[in-house]
This record gives sequence, C-alpha cells and structure tokens, in this order.
Amino acid sequence: MLVEIPPEIPPGQSAAPAAATRSRDAARAAGLLAALALLAVIAVASIAVGAKQVPLDQVWHGLFHYAGTSSDVVVRDLRVPRTILGVMVGLGLGLSGAVMQALTRNPLAEPGILGVNAGAAAAVVSAVSFLGATSLSEFVWWAFLGAAVVSVLVYVLGGSRSATPVRLALAGTAASAALVGYINAVQLMDSKALEKLRFWTVGSLASATMDTVTQVAPFLAVGAVIALALGRPLNAMAMGDDTARALGANLTRTRIGAMAAVTLLCGAATAACGPIVFVGLMIPHLVRFFTGPDMRWVLVYSAVLSPVLLLGADVVGRVVTRPAELQVGIVTALIGGPVFIYLVRRKRMAQL
Repeated sequence: MLVEIPPEIPPGQSAAPAAATRSRDAARAAGLLAALALLAVIAVASIAVGAKQVPLDQVWHGLFHYAGTSSDVVVRDLRVPRTILGVMVGLGLGLSGAVMQALTRNPLAEPGILGVNAGAAAAVVSAVSFLGATSLSEFVWWAFLGAAVVSVLVYVLGGSRSATPVRLALAGTAASAALVGYINAVQLMDSKALEKLRFWTVGSLASATMDTVTQVAPFLAVGAVIALALGRPLNAMAMGDDTARALGANLTRTRIGAMAAVTLLCGAATAACGPIVFVGLMIPHLVRFFTGPDMRWVLVYSAVLSPVLLLGADVVGRVVTRPAELQVGIVTALIGGPVFIYLVRRKRMAQL
C-alpha cells in the first residue's frame, strides 16, 4: 500500500526561513510579555507614588480595605482613576500614531504633529467658551468633530495623494500653530474658560475620575478594535497601492477605517485630558527596533508601551516638583522635542 506523505517543505526550499520566522515570532511574543510586565510595574508606581507621600501599607489599605481616610481617598479616588485613564489615553495615542504613520507612509506622522490634537482641543475650547459646554460627554463629540476636520484639512493641504512626509508635517505644524493661537486668544478673552481649561489645554491627568474613565472607554475601545484590525491591510499598503490591490486589500475601506480609528482615539483621548503630543511619534519608532515593519506587531506593542511612557511621564511630573505637579503634557513635550529633531536629522530621513 502506498501512503502519500505531504511534503512539509516545498522542493528546493530550505527549512531555515520557516525556522527563522518561528524564532522571530517567539522573540516578539516574549518581548510583548516583558512589555506587559513593565506596564504593570509602572501602573503600580503610578498608584503608589505622587505629590503626596503615602506609605505602601496605606496604599494597600486604600486599594483593598477602603475606610474613607485621607490616604484612602488619595489612593482609591484620585490615583486609581488617574492610572486607568493614563493607560487608556496612552493606548489611544500610541495606536493612532502607528496607524497615521502607516496610512500616510510618513515616519513623522503623529496626532500632535499633524494637528489632530490641536483640532480637537480648539473645538472643545470653542464649545466651552461660546456654547457653554461643561461636561465630558459634550467635550467628546466636539473633540471628534475637531479631530476629523483637521485630519482632512492637513491631508488636503499636504497634497492629498501626492503628499510627502515633509509636506504633511509642515501642513500639520502650520495648522497646529494657528489653532494654538486661536485657543490662547479665546481663553484670554474668556476668563471663565481660561480657569476651567487651564490645566486641560497643556495635557493633564490630574482631574481624572471614574466618570471620565467610563465615558471615554467605549470610544477608545471601538477605536482600538478598528486600529488593531487594520494590521494586515496596512502591511499590504506599505508595498504600494498597486501591490496592495493585488494582495486583495480594499484601499478605500482601509483608509476610511484608519481615519475613523484615529478620530475616535484622538478625540476621546483629547476630550479626557487635553492635547498630549509626541507619545504617538516616539513609541511606534521605538517598537520597530524590536518588531520590524510588521504592523500587526507594531500596533500591539504600541498599545502596550505607549501607556508605559505616558504613566512614567506622569509619575515624573508628580515627583520632580513635589508638592506641586508638572503636567504630563509638558513632560512628554520635553522628552519628545529632542526625539523629533533626532528623527528629522537621521541619515535615512535625508530624502524627506
């Protein structure tokens, strides 16, 4: 009796490429577990460390034996929501940055640099000053509108399909500068809006509550699911539109999905804690050193490591100026500015 054994390796090919792929995927998976462990450590530090020193035993008491003492209130009612919101906002900013870089094929793309955060912030400030908006549930919808309008505007100003990375970055920078000037002008003319949004406009987690978390969580969750589902078509688009079509990617659907994800993620994150820049720029670049260009891994790693950066910056801001606080948006800007300059001046970016 003849038994046909299907060949595991096509004739003429070596087992080395398959083994290398398995080894690379195993290393990526191990790295992802390490990133999750690091996120857990930073989250614990965010709960345990702050402007007010709370002994570790009281931190434990506040988490698991809440009795309403001042330390319990600081831990359970202030730091826990702040940490949860930091994880969610960091995830949103990291995913949106990775998606924008892949969609525009622009290594400098980031919600802050391309003006998306400024657009969301300008819309919220306008709603507060001119329409009397007061609640986060109102902020979110205005933030979505502002983020979407500026995304389209920058894309058009950058040249649409003929856009280059530098043209998009310049268009985004110009839009951001104009919108920041508008925001400052509105706040100076409206003292109530200035007081209400004083910390929000520089990017802050200080006012986080569980209500904030529950209100923005659905939008961030939907945006994250859409973004993570785009990994394979974004990989195809990286090879060029013609190749992507040949591989079966629906370019129109991918672009619409990407813009929807960016709008949801940036709009919700900005509504919750104001415009925070450079997180979506730094982390995708960092994770590519470990994952390579595969967007499926880049997106997952960005979703884990961006909260690490955001929470770490928030902890630093609470400690360096103790008993006052340095807002997290200021800390990320101080870190991100030199990183942006480095990326622009890299030799491989010379053609930009």
